[in-house]
Amino acid sequence: MKEFIIRGLSGIIYIILLISCLYSEQALLILFFVFGIICLMEFKKLIQLKSKIPFFIFIILYGIFGYWQEVLQSNGGLDEATQILMVLTIFVQLFLIKDLFSEKIIPLFSTKRFILTTFYLSSGFVFLVLITNYYPTYNPTILLGAFILVWVNDSFAYLIGKNFGKQKLFEKISPKKTVEGFLGGLFFSCIASYFITTFTLSLGFTSWLIIAIIVSVFGTIGDLVESKFKRQAQVKDSGIIMPGHGGLLDRLDSIIFAAPFIYLFLRLLKYVS
Repeated sequence: MKEFIIRGLSGIIYIILLISCLYSEQALLILFFVFGIICLMEFKKLIQLKSKIPFFIFIILYGIFGYWQEVLQSNGGLDEATQILMVLTIFVQLFLIKDLFSEKIIPLFSTKRFILTTFYLSSGFVFLVLITNYYPTYNPTILLGAFILVWVNDSFAYLIGKNFGKQKLFEKISPKKTVEGFLGGLFFSCIASYFITTFTLSLGFTSWLIIAIIVSVFGTIGDLVESKFKRQAQVKDSGIIMPGHGGLLDRLDSIIFAAPFIYLFLRLLKYVS
């Protein structure tokens, strides 16, 4: 009971902090910067990378894409730079998916460690920020909706998997995840997308439905990828910063992995609309 209370309080503080910062662009930039540094510290520990270079790369990437318009007073070149980063990030993530399904362990040679800290983790936070700039002016609605979909997916995947799950989804990596849980999370995320459409009026129902599918599918894959890194490192959690939950990366792995794919969908939506 005590552990449940601690876990609940820790989660509530995290959610309140996140939502309260969402409606101020500068506050969100600072929050995600701090979150990014913490997650990078946790991830470096998982992959046994001692170099401080990834921190400098994160600061440069985050500074460029987070403050480009404010510093240069122009969007010139930002679109092209974003497209290049998006292609590289999705390319690296597709290789991670390949490693997840085809390799007993994820190969972690020296160069790959730097590639992962750059295009798996650091760029994930960049795309979280870029999602808020989908509209001409700062608007956190889509990002808030994406976080809600992650929470709905995780909650119902756990509840349905625990009570009705029989078929293991990926037993070698995450023994508790089940096919029934995954489908339950996907189903209720799709239901939640209707209510998000009704209350936000930011995108149409079809768009939110697609985002719900992206979040459920790629968010689950992101969780499995991080679980595989933890299994290789022989640890249960990525850190201890959130009592009852583990590390911050344990809470953000789904949205970090899904963010570039959400952003890709938003770009495609803008071109076809």
